[in-house]
Amino acid sequence: MAFSMSQASLPALEIGLNALSAILDKAEAFAAARKIDPAILLDTRLAPDMFPLVRQVQVATDLAKNGAARLAGVEPPRYEDKETTIAELKARLAKTVAFIKTLDAKRVDAAVDRQITFPLGPANKGEMNGGDYLNHFVLPNVYFHLTAAYAILRHCGVEIGKQDFLGAIPMKVT
Repeated sequence: MAFSMSQASLPALEIGLNALSAILDKAEAFAAARKIDPAILLDTRLAPDMFPLVRQVQVATDLAKNGAARLAGVEPPRYEDKETTIAELKARLAKTVAFIKTLDAKRVDAAVDRQITFPLGPANKGEMNGGDYLNHFVLPNVYFHLTAAYAILRHCGVEIGKQDFLGAIPMKVT
């Protein structure tokens, strides 16, 4: 059974962003239990040249909303990147999921062969057909930043595991 572009992307983005929100709940509880300022978690990075947790969340949401919007042929909402608390990051995740839910699946599906132009940093642009853009740019980049956020929190000692990363995936367990 072949999956359409919308089937392969919209639920995956929603599940991944919601899973990150649930992980942030655990991070908040972890900080409270240990009397740690949550800002310490938000400013943590795994390596000096990596983004800190707060930026990982911002970039994951930007990639999800902008990528899905480009595929649907609509203008994505703009966020100011001013989040400084876990609650603000969770609100950003929630509004990103809400936006993704508004997208027309048929328009996303129709983008499979359409050329998508997108920014690559401040000065460059990339161009790919919609199928390649989804499979080789949007999804891998979103998963990269979701994974980095997970890894930062795990490194800090937040008790999370693979199921937390996977989130509420539709699955029958036998």
